[in-house]
Amino acid sequence: MHEPVAGKSTGKSVVSRVLGIMNSMRIGALLLAVFVLSWHCIGTRVAIAAEVPTTPGVVKWHPGHYYAPMTFMRTNPSIMAQVYAELKATPALRGLQMRFPWPELEPEEGRYDFKGIEQILTELASVNKHLVILLELKSFNPQTVPVPGYLRTEAYEGGAFPFSTYGQSTPRGYNLKLWNSGVHDRLVALLAELGKRFNGHANFEGIGLPETAFGQPLELISSHDTDKYYDNLLDVQRQMRTAFPNTLTYQFVNYPREILPGFVDQLRTIGTGMGGPDIFMEDPGLNFDHPNKPKGVYLYYPHMSGLIPLTPSVMQANYDNTRYDGKGRVPTIGELLAFGRDRLKANYLFWTRAPGHFQQVLEQMRQIPLQGNPAGGLDASCPKAYQGCVE
Repeated sequence: MHEPVAGKSTGKSVVSRVLGIMNSMRIGALLLAVFVLSWHCIGTRVAIAAEVPTTPGVVKWHPGHYYAPMTFMRTNPSIMAQVYAELKATPALRGLQMRFPWPELEPEEGRYDFKGIEQILTELASVNKHLVILLELKSFNPQTVPVPGYLRTEAYEGGAFPFSTYGQSTPRGYNLKLWNSGVHDRLVALLAELGKRFNGHANFEGIGLPETAFGQPLELISSHDTDKYYDNLLDVQRQMRTAFPNTLTYQFVNYPREILPGFVDQLRTIGTGMGGPDIFMEDPGLNFDHPNKPKGVYLYYPHMSGLIPLTPSVMQANYDNTRYDGKGRVPTIGELLAFGRDRLKANYLFWTRAPGHFQQVLEQMRQIPLQGNPAGGLDASCPKAYQGCVE
């Protein structure tokens, strides 16, 4: 700092100048801090925008292999702690597929409880993994009705119907009475609330509905109601795309074969994904291919590849046999992976964490090279149904 010119400044003016310079320095530092903070915040907003798109039809897209704990595991803290540790130690697993029953999410009419979903998202966000959920709308337990209590009333025709295994007369479980307009409307309301809460969450990857197989009703259901069931199921998928404009939506599809041509084409039009509850590699029904007869669902996957997301899953029974009737053989994990990847052209593949098998699944996942392909060898291309995909 230069000395003041003699006769031009007094001691007081020197102090004033020094204080002024110091204030200027403080202001400059403050402005610099504001600039840096603003730049950081802008950068953060850009990063968030890249992870959570807001333009309808542009979706969060993290295809690959997902771990699927069995339903009872979700409420067992020690098992879930192990699941998160396995997930963290296995880079090829991009997240979890978890099942949530409707009564848990809406315990009373219009009162929603999403704490279970939020808890899992918190755990997954901490390790940069993603969550796909499956709404449990069909039970395979005669003691479990898959609808909230308020739907089990006359206005909703009881909400669900019991079904048996084909050829048997004892109840196996319950399926949704989706032909009832009230049941349809309440399911759409649930999806709207879920969409408000989770469409904008970076780690909420997808939401889907269970298999199309109707089951063998214990009481006769008219063809009109059966047709209405599938019409309403497609409409629920339309409403779900509206509720989740930036999130993967999917439908598990298996039977009846007679509806598949029109039903699968509607999924393409809606822009929702197609998956399945099983990979039975050698199952006659799923692979059915005869002239002039409805084809099995596996024949549709190659035609839908690149058009809509494809989301098959490996269930507990699939580890044990290549056929639903048990008349096949025990497949290897590598064979199941190859079938899902090469035959079904999967974008997402859900692996059930089944006792006796999950260690082999983890071993297989840890052998997958990820360089340049975080989808673990699955098809990572953005489907044409979407305007864009954001990693």
